Amino acid sequence: MAARPDSVLPEGLLEIMQCPRCAGALKERAAPPALLCEACRLAYPIADGGIPVMLEDAAVSFDD
Repeated sequence: MAARPDSVLPEGLLEIMQCPRCAGALKERAAPPALLCEACRLAYPIADGGIPVMLEDAAVSFDD
């Protein structure tokens, strides 16, 4: 399992994470760094150092 070259997350972390609201799969967005849940339409920010903030209060809605 190779890490994506533009990923700020440690290798393998995205595969084991899920949305805290719906338990759905997440996708990584490069800019601004965030983890996206397409089912909930929420973006969870990735803080400096590659630490995802997986709190619903920190998430923001997104549009395509």
